[in-house]
Amino acid sequence: MSRLSISKVAVGCASLDALETRQAARAAGGEVPLVTRFMPKRAEELVGGSIYWILKHRIQARQTILGFTAREEDRKTIIRLAPELVPVLPVPRRAHQGWRYLAAEDCPVDLGGVGGSMVLPAKLLGELTALLLI
Repeated sequence: MSRLSISKVAVGCASLDALETRQAARAAGGEVPLVTRFMPKRAEELVGGSIYWILKHRIQARQTILGFTAREEDRKTIIRLAPELVPVLPVPRRAHQGWRYLAAEDCPVDLGGVGGSMVLPAKLLGELTALLLI
């Protein structure tokens, strides 16, 4: 069964390093909470899928969605994410508000899955992406 995923703009993050720093600071108990206004209608299908982060008009990384929790005091939704940020082959994507559903066949491949074990430092990845070399 293919998993449904979502894409979201990493607002305020100019680089993959900045997103990594932000997510590490938010991590607690083996999860990274992401607060959003509404519960996705297809939340059950998203568990086990990923949130794909858009930085500088490109999808550049993903995190696995562990589940959803409703916050009682303000009725907002907490998307529970795995702490690991996985770099993906950058794919152009326009910025948008909120999230957008992403079918499994439209998801970019993990960078580690391209040509073997290609793991690049986040700074180098950002520079190569800016130069449109990857």
